[in-house]
Amino acid sequence: VPTFASRWLIPRLPGLLREHPQLVVHIETRTRPFLFADTDFDAALYAGTPQQIRDWAGTRSTLLVQEDLVPVCAPHLLPNGQMQTPEALADMPLLQQSTRPEAWRQWFQRAGVATPSALAGPRYELFSMTVAAAVHAMGVALVPRLLIAHELASGQLVQACAHALIAERAYYLVTPEHRDGKPALEALQAWLVQQAATDNPVG
Repeated sequence: VPTFASRWLIPRLPGLLREHPQLVVHIETRTRPFLFADTDFDAALYAGTPQQIRDWAGTRSTLLVQEDLVPVCAPHLLPNGQMQTPEALADMPLLQQSTRPEAWRQWFQRAGVATPSALAGPRYELFSMTVAAAVHAMGVALVPRLLIAHELASGQLVQACAHALIAERAYYLVTPEHRDGKPALEALQAWLVQQAATDNPVG
C-alpha cells in the first residue's frame, strides 16, 4: 500500500485538488487492519483479498483496482531483447516480495511450469524496493502492472514474459460502516472510483 500511495495515488492528487480545492488529504501508513473507532482516520486504502475485506468488521468497502502481476526486468537482461517463455524465466534470477512469498510459485503454477527456483532469490519488503532492484538489473520482478506504469513507459523496465497472473488481491477504499457521511469523504470516494475506472498512467 505505501507503494500504491506513492506511485498511483499521489501523482493523481493534483487532479483532485483542481476539482475540489477545499479538500486537504492527509496520508499515513499502517501495515495491518485496524479499528476505525481507535483512530481519527476517515478511510483506508487497503490491498487484500475479498475474504480479508469481509473479515474487517464494521467497515464497508469499494473495489478500486484489480491486480495483475507481470514479470519485468531491465531490457538488457532479455536475450535479443525478446520476451521469454516461463521455462526460460525459471533460469533467471527471481526477485522475491517478502509480503507475497508465494507469488512466483503461483505464477509458474498457472503457467504450467514446475521449478524448484520459484521461492529462491533475494527478498524485498516493499514493491518500490523490488522495482528498484529490477531497474538495476538484479533480476526479474513480479509486480502489479499499475505500480510500474512509469518504468514501462520510459523503457527502464520491460515485460519479460507474456504470461500475467490475475491476483486475488485488489485495492479497496474502506470506510467505517457506522459513521456519519462527510461531503469531503464522499467527494474523495467518487473521485477515486472515477480514477480507477479510467486508470490512465501518470508520469
